[in-house]
Amino acid sequence: MPAKDLSIIGVPILERTHLERASEHIELAIDDVMASLPTPEQLSAHERRGIIARYTAVLEGNFIYWMTATYLSVSSVEAHEIIKDNLLQEVRDNHPGMLRRFAIAARANPTDVDRMAIHQELQAVRAFVARLARLQLILMMAFFEGFIQRFMPYLADLAARQESHETEYTDVHSVVDIAHTQGLLTAFASELDLEKEPVSSATLYEGVEVLRSLIRTIIRP
Repeated sequence: MPAKDLSIIGVPILERTHLERASEHIELAIDDVMASLPTPEQLSAHERRGIIARYTAVLEGNFIYWMTATYLSVSSVEAHEIIKDNLLQEVRDNHPGMLRRFAIAARANPTDVDRMAIHQELQAVRAFVARLARLQLILMMAFFEGFIQRFMPYLADLAARQESHETEYTDVHSVVDIAHTQGLLTAFASELDLEKEPVSSATLYEGVEVLRSLIRTIIRP
């Protein structure tokens, strides 16, 4: 039977399979990163500060940039609307400002040493983003949003151990990034609907893997 006869709400079987696999791949990648987090009780104050500072150095100046690149790369109306809403929330609610206040309160303002620790892996992600590979970028950002949401309780714990009482950033991102992840997967499905050639699973997760390498550098004590 032709694939078009097997479509459900406009998404062919092949594309739904890619969507299901993509969602599972992202969840497993997030699980892997979360399982590798060092135990907070075993971290020194210096190590806790380093994780918060490196996280801040990556997110504060790059998240909106990478999401904007994702917006520029997509073609479908639905994907544009989903990503635009995400960007509007980031800018309107000043999420970089929230993060900076969080880092300062935890005495973890990034230094040149922190920035150099992530330099190589960060440049690799920037080089990947510059390719504007829309499907891979959407999945990379869906992975990032999902990781951030899962990482927030851990990050809040580190900050509390640094005697910080600033929780707005972690409170907000523990909630909003659930919807953001799902929205990006919907955008992925919408972009798949425009594909005229078969999509290779072998290349779909390049962005996820390069970003996962950067995250490992962030969380390394």
